Amino acid sequence: MLKNFATVGVATLASRLLGFVRDMLMAATVGTGPVADAFLVAFRLPNLFRRLFAEGAFNSAFVPIFAASLQEEGSSGARKVAEEILAGLLLVLLLFTALAELAMPWMIHILAPGFVEDGAKFDLAVVLTRVTFPYLLCMSLIAFLSGVLNSLGKFAAAAFAPVLLNIVLISTLVLILLNGAGKSDLAGHYLAWGVFVAGFVQLASLVLAIRKAGFPISLKRPRHTGNTKKLIKLGIPGIIAGGVTQLNITIGTIIASFQAGAVSYLYYADRIYQLPLGVVGIAIGVVLLPDLTRKVRAGNEDAVIGSQNRAMEFAMFLTLPASIALAVIPAPIIQVLFERGKFSADDTQLTAMALAAFAFGLPAFVLNKVLSPGFFARHDTKTPMKFAAIAMVVNVVGSLILFPFIQHVGIAIATTAAGWVNVILLAVSLQRRGHFVADALLIRRLALFLLASLIMGAGVYALQQQMLGWLQSSNLLNQALALAALVIAGIGLFLVATLGTGAIRLSELKARLRRRSA
Repeated sequence: MLKNFATVGVATLASRLLGFVRDMLMAATVGTGPVADAFLVAFRLPNLFRRLFAEGAFNSAFVPIFAASLQEEGSSGARKVAEEILAGLLLVLLLFTALAELAMPWMIHILAPGFVEDGAKFDLAVVLTRVTFPYLLCMSLIAFLSGVLNSLGKFAAAAFAPVLLNIVLISTLVLILLNGAGKSDLAGHYLAWGVFVAGFVQLASLVLAIRKAGFPISLKRPRHTGNTKKLIKLGIPGIIAGGVTQLNITIGTIIASFQAGAVSYLYYADRIYQLPLGVVGIAIGVVLLPDLTRKVRAGNEDAVIGSQNRAMEFAMFLTLPASIALAVIPAPIIQVLFERGKFSADDTQLTAMALAAFAFGLPAFVLNKVLSPGFFARHDTKTPMKFAAIAMVVNVVGSLILFPFIQHVGIAIATTAAGWVNVILLAVSLQRRGHFVADALLIRRLALFLLASLIMGAGVYALQQQMLGWLQSSNLLNQALALAALVIAGIGLFLVATLGTGAIRLSELKARLRRRSA
């Protein structure tokens, strides 16, 4: 399981690092103005539906059905299930995309009502979103193919597909810089068409991977079968349950559209904390769901609980120090990555405030990915749906209350609070059903990981004060070297603190290495 976590995590890390390069270029090219806001809404809309329908609802429903058929009926039975579901999925996607293209002005009214006051920005957002929206169709099919490959135990191809998106968009941004398009509407059009092309490039890579895996899937005529009925029954609650974080972020985008630049501030802050969330949380969710499904079908509850404990332990080992670090030194991170060109020092401070607020919710966002498979593997998507609805109410109410006072930072705080409410409800429900019991080792290590993270945070903050001259230098290389030193020092401090507190023992590490060598 850890090996598969590493495979997906490394692929996600590569994608997110390229994503930072992309966002650094975007910050320098289009900054935080109206073109940036219009494109980011155009990019976020298909991504919202992708994460709700494809990654959220679809994966939570499809993977348990496909994995069960693969275990019980073999490859031929599983292929039949996949072909039935693919036919129905493709039909729904084509219809939904066509309707969305026609209704795009109304959708922008709903998702970015603040744009209405600026007619040029609103019209640009409509045009750009019409170009990017077919990306949803491609990514939904990619989610389907990824579910098949993951259930077959092949995680690499699907995990590396997002790298292609960033390669295409980086190439597009370089083209914009060469053309000198800058903040003009032309830059937004270039980026929108870059997203469109990237979707089909990613889809082609997964089609090749499926063929290479020896599991070809044919297109059939759509039919309403028992498998499609089961998918719909499980998928509709999963639309809310699987996409709670994205729904909360989108609600924040709607409210943020009433503050100039706020959509961009939240976007760039979101990009930073999505790095550990993607590398850790999404990687664990992708691997844990088929693993738990197999163990649940085999009736091995002890193995299920053991996998959940170790997955949570591994997740928090990486997430807690990341959360503390993002809360302690958000400004240097934003400054080094984005502050150049059209992205000003004021933009850095406003984005850093949002990042610090999001940082406190990072453990909750990751734990959501760890706990949700415990429901999905048992074909229960309704319970997480109810909890997600409660969390969304917390998010909306919190955002509306806080936004008039602290603007976009209030949205980030409300999103964080909603994440913790959702996780607490998931954990309590699993525990009451006897589907999750935190063992003594997990409880002990979580407490010590938190202590080690706080020690690391204090050390990094003190070191930051000593390095202000370097961090605030006008030379980008000096800034980057200072930030790299902070990161390396933080990693070292955390590892020393985990050994010093006994969270991890050297004797245990040596024993593991000996077993692996043997």
